[in-house]
Amino acid sequence: MKTVGIIAEYNPFHNGHAYQIREAKQLTGADYCIVVMSGDFVQRGVPAIMDKYLRARSALENGADLVLELPVCYAAASAEYFAAGAVSLLDRLGVADALCFGSECGDIRILSAFAEELLAESPAFQAHLKERMKAGETYPQARNHALCETAPQLTGSLDVLQSPNNILGIEYLKALMRQKSRIEAHTLSRIGAGYHTACLDTSYSSARAIRESIETNRGIGYVREQVPPSVFGVMEQAYGNAFPILPDDLSALLPYRLLLEQARGFTAYLDVDGAFSDRLCRLLPSYTDYASFCELLKTRNMTYTRVARNLLHILLDIRQEDVDAFRAEDCVYYARMLGFREDAKPLLSAVKEHASIPLISRPADADRLIASPNGLRIFACDIRASHIYSLLVQRKFGGAMRNEYQRQLVVV
Repeated sequence: MKTVGIIAEYNPFHNGHAYQIREAKQLTGADYCIVVMSGDFVQRGVPAIMDKYLRARSALENGADLVLELPVCYAAASAEYFAAGAVSLLDRLGVADALCFGSECGDIRILSAFAEELLAESPAFQAHLKERMKAGETYPQARNHALCETAPQLTGSLDVLQSPNNILGIEYLKALMRQKSRIEAHTLSRIGAGYHTACLDTSYSSARAIRESIETNRGIGYVREQVPPSVFGVMEQAYGNAFPILPDDLSALLPYRLLLEQARGFTAYLDVDGAFSDRLCRLLPSYTDYASFCELLKTRNMTYTRVARNLLHILLDIRQEDVDAFRAEDCVYYARMLGFREDAKPLLSAVKEHASIPLISRPADADRLIASPNGLRIFACDIRASHIYSLLVQRKFGGAMRNEYQRQLVVV
């Protein structure tokens, strides 16, 4: 039995994702595909447009065999943390033979060369990096100049570091190398629209274009051709009662949390430094809504996305000290199932036999199965994040809040 892993957000699942699963299985000769997927909040620091169960169903109906939840402390973090958590989860299952990811580059050798150089961080590289940043350059600018000095053989390929999927792919490779994983890495060239493309101009449009079309056009009709038929069916059924959840739906919850924490400052939270904490405290009285507040907080050296992630870390109570402790113990302590295919039961049996972490199908079993106190803290954070997302749904569409302990696995 051969198994390929894919790390994803599926926000939402679209035709390009279905293509990737098909091609990943074919490229690696895999019998099964395991997806490690972000839960209800994603790396851009915002809620997913659809909840994790709807997105898991979309994946399972289009080629995935098992969908596991990436803990929110990694799912809503920078590329380095995101990759470290996801790769650790795949590796500790004990059954993943390959990891397949999309990239603009499409050349695993070039991406691996960058990963090796950036993982090594030689003293010369660090010195050049610090010198350039002290001179006022942003981290990407300083990193590129440092690489020119210490790895001249990569100078002709520096444009690779301008593309988001390449950067994430390099982080996956660094994580595999750091963890000395036996998992073999493969990459597929991204097809169709680019990551940042915001218009629906191809049957392989970006997730961003699909989200923005749903938000702008206040409906899902425009995206029918951009997603598999089964996914459009999921959208139709959920539209107006559980979907879509948009970034501005955080507007009412966020200021309450910020006001509670203002007196203590915010430096305890993941990635929040003193300068951002001070600016946040100073500008909090100017808060009107989520999107405009992110715009107000961003600077030349801090992007909108990083601002959004910092605010989400505060909202979800994701602390730097905790994440450092989790990473020191190899990042993950359990594999939380969101769903599986009925015909993938041999895969589940293999995971249970070979995994070094427990496979959790019912949240109520977590206290019994997770041995580490750190693992229980991660799980509690996941449950809290799910309930906050459920509150966003309830506030927008009405009805009762969904209790995460009562949600059922998706079985296809």
